[in-house]
This record gives sequence, C-alpha cells and structure tokens, in this order.
Amino acid sequence: MATQGNTLLNEGIPAIEDAFVVIVKTEWNAHIVDALENGAVKVFNEHGVKYLTITVPGAFEIPFMIRSIATHYTENKIDAFIAFATVIQGDTPHFDYVCQGITNGISQLNLELDVPTIFGVLTVLTEEQAIERIGGKHGHKGEEAAVTAIKMIHLKKVLST
Repeated sequence: MATQGNTLLNEGIPAIEDAFVVIVKTEWNAHIVDALENGAVKVFNEHGVKYLTITVPGAFEIPFMIRSIATHYTENKIDAFIAFATVIQGDTPHFDYVCQGITNGISQLNLELDVPTIFGVLTVLTEEQAIERIGGKHGHKGEEAAVTAIKMIHLKKVLST
C-alpha cells in the first residue's frame, strides 16, 4: 500500500532565480500525464520557474529525449528535467519492461548529466490508483515533482558556491 507521501515536501521551498526546467512527458494516458504536468506548471508559476514541455510517443522514449535535449539544447541553461508518464499494468509483462526501462534510464541520467532528472512516473496497477495520485488521497505527484525539482536546483546551486 502506498503511503500518504512526503508530508514535509511543501515546507521550506527555497526561492530560486532564473530557473529553467524541461518537462518531458509521454502521449500515453494523456489525461493523467497532462494532470501531472498541470500540477507542476502550477507550482512553477507560483515560484517564478520557467519551463518547456516536450511530448514523446511513449514512456520508454523519455530518457532518450532527455539525453538528446541535454546534449543539444543550448538556447537556455537547463537546471532540471522532469519525466512524466503513467504506466498502468495490463495483462502482459510489457508493464514490467517499460517500468524497468524508464526507471533505469532516469537513474542513468541522474548519474551522467550535470542536472537532476526528477522521476514523475506513475507505475500503477489501475487507472484509479493513478487518479488518486493527481489530487486524490495520495496527493498530487505532479506538484511534488515540481517542488522536488526546485529543491534539487537550490541544492545544486548551494553546492556550486
């Protein structure tokens, strides 16, 4: 059973200046993924964080796109990435492969890139469980991902000084 989440997450959100976050999201389960994005955008707007959203076909493609953007995007300095996807278990092992692939991909990005990649991926058994995580009894994981990004950007800046 999932816990109620990090009840301290929204405490002590640091003020950051000129932050820029790239959200990479999947087309799959768009009604849920869009709600995750909307939660993050709400937090970013409240805290003056600029953002760009890029949509890819599936969850498995998110790590590739983040790596490509980090390598080639020079228009603005990117301070963090957020990966948004919702993977709902079906009748085949496909769920396991996709969840493992995106988890490993994001973990690898966090080791390779100079900026954090926030894991905003819902891996759930049912659509109802996903809905509980976009404003239901398990909080709003999109908002939580944005707060995590802000805190990680701040920590990186503190460590760089």
